[in-house]
Amino acid sequence: MINNPEQIRNVVVLGHQSSGKTSLVEAMHQIANNLAEKGSIEKKNTVSDYLAEETKRLSSVSTSVVSFEYLNHQINLLDIPGNDDFITEAISSIKMIKGAILVIDANSSVQVGTIRHYQMLKKRNIPTIIYVNKMDKANTDFELILEDIRQKLGKEAVPFAYPLGHENKFDGFVNIVELKARIFNGKECIDAEIYEDKKLKVFELHNTICEAVATTDEELLEKFFSDEPLTHEEILRGLRIGVLNGELTPVLVGSALKNIGIHTLLGMVIDYLPKPTDLKPFIVSNDKDDVEEVLTDVNTPFSAYCFKVTYDQFSGFLGYIKVNSGLLKAGDDVYITPLNKKVKITTLYRINGKNRTPIEQAIAGDIIGVGRIDDLRNGMTLSDVKHIVTYPQIKLPTAIYYQALVVKNKDDENKLIKALEYLKIEDPSLDIKRNVETHQLLLGALSNTHIEYLLSRIKATYKIDLSLEEVKVVYRESISKEATANGRYVKQSGGSGFYGIVDMRFEPYEGQAFDEQVVGGAVPKQYFPAVEKGFYEALEQGLLAGFPVINVKATLLDGKYHDVDSNELAFKMAAILAFKNAYPKCGPIILEPIIRMKVSVSSEFVGNVLSDLTSRRGRVLTFNEDEGGRQEIVALVPEAEILDYVSSLRSLTQGSGFFTRTFECYEQVPEYLKEKVIAQNSLLNK
Repeated sequence: MINNPEQIRNVVVLGHQSSGKTSLVEAMHQIANNLAEKGSIEKKNTVSDYLAEETKRLSSVSTSVVSFEYLNHQINLLDIPGNDDFITEAISSIKMIKGAILVIDANSSVQVGTIRHYQMLKKRNIPTIIYVNKMDKANTDFELILEDIRQKLGKEAVPFAYPLGHENKFDGFVNIVELKARIFNGKECIDAEIYEDKKLKVFELHNTICEAVATTDEELLEKFFSDEPLTHEEILRGLRIGVLNGELTPVLVGSALKNIGIHTLLGMVIDYLPKPTDLKPFIVSNDKDDVEEVLTDVNTPFSAYCFKVTYDQFSGFLGYIKVNSGLLKAGDDVYITPLNKKVKITTLYRINGKNRTPIEQAIAGDIIGVGRIDDLRNGMTLSDVKHIVTYPQIKLPTAIYYQALVVKNKDDENKLIKALEYLKIEDPSLDIKRNVETHQLLLGALSNTHIEYLLSRIKATYKIDLSLEEVKVVYRESISKEATANGRYVKQSGGSGFYGIVDMRFEPYEGQAFDEQVVGGAVPKQYFPAVEKGFYEALEQGLLAGFPVINVKATLLDGKYHDVDSNELAFKMAAILAFKNAYPKCGPIILEPIIRMKVSVSSEFVGNVLSDLTSRRGRVLTFNEDEGGRQEIVALVPEAEILDYVSSLRSLTQGSGFFTRTFECYEQVPEYLKEKVIAQNSLLNK
């Protein structure tokens, strides 16, 4: 059992969809566990892609943890979905992880999603190893791939391996650091001599690495320029410093399907990627509202961060946590913020895909699962009950694309709400809301693909038959000028009757307001609240298309009452009639919701995006360079014009653009669109 944080490596595995991430994780898992066979995506039996939707799609949709021991080290791999529709998984998972493997498909080179993942890693100073996969495919050119990597990801990319082959056939590679060749014999990789025609290139690259190592230390630099060879230990130490500092990004080559380069990759994970003890102290707040540092140390108070929660109908909730300090044992009491309560940890698990192995304890630096805590959520902190701390929550993307859910069997509605609640626990980027005006149940996500996945999962897991329909935009009505009208509600046919007459003025106003200017007791004060109530009730449905009316002030000017037949209902109804009589004379208008959008794009796509926003009646407010060197465009755009914006932006920016949205205000619909909006929505509101 591993009992020292220095023997732990936590590594996220990232890459563009179909780059071979899951196959790589499977190969590492097989070799580390010395298994006779490994699973494959085609056979739908991989360790990390175990969800029904993943086996159906043949690609990852959720982060999975694959844990194993290798050369007396505990390695925890986090296989992250390559599709940007599930970017929340990547953001959550790298919160506490400080080592990465970035997988690149040798045939398709560096894709947009790869660039975005790498920028995310660099922003968080996460040392990364690049694994160029599928080198065994026809017509691969490593020199071109390497140049593409350096142009798109940075000049710090350095080959730590060089491919070998005859007549364009990939046979294996040379470990540039070790100066050892590994040749694939059809079954496995074996040690071999470096091909004669490759020696010059290999020694040239080795010299480049030695020079890079020498720059990390003055004594080594002097030794290098004195033509004195660096020892193997000096090279390893210097390379590790360079990788940890982000000055070097090792590039390996191989084939995950044929297990080429896997032993070398596992060794480099141990040699070059950070130990938990290499990490800077975590900055947390304590229960005294002070800020303190948390070191990755077994001999300090326990603290951990929950970065993922899953729910299964049969086994319940499972929280994925990274233990950052101290020691956690089954049976310990811990404090959870922001729940602000103490809970007992009854079960700890070593996670290996869908398999859970009970364990007795976990030390600082490890990643494990905790079960039977039903209200544990993504972003929560677990800590020692005698030393309570809180880790800062990471900002996750919010829903930007909405669809309405339609249940075919009304009896399934309550079951659907429960299913959506569970899905939101697993994926905090989801938004679920019911629009009482359009009677639609709305599901918000990051894209149409994201919603389709959720729909498929609801159908498969919860056996609910449902479909999607377009979101109906919620408009408002208002008035553009002042008008006065009389409202008369008189019914006197014997016995108790109704008698209420009012004269009222209605005018444009910022918000809603009611006032009275009655002189001489024409309307007794006791009926003022009824008139006000009638006014606000009248605002609930406008006369153009039935939308609620906003931004109106009503003033009661005059009226009449009857000693016997006047009552509150009569004056309430009189106010409603006065509003209806005045409304056509007030210049009624339709208002539409305006959305504030922040669109992040690469510089080369700014023109396309600006032109598109303008065509959607958008008003660009600003555009500036953001932290990552991209352009952030801030614009106000009518909601009706951006219902399909997710897919449009991807098309305009070759998949590299993304945006956030928030409601800004309501503004008048242009006159040329007014009748169209009324025609489309009047039936809805009848």
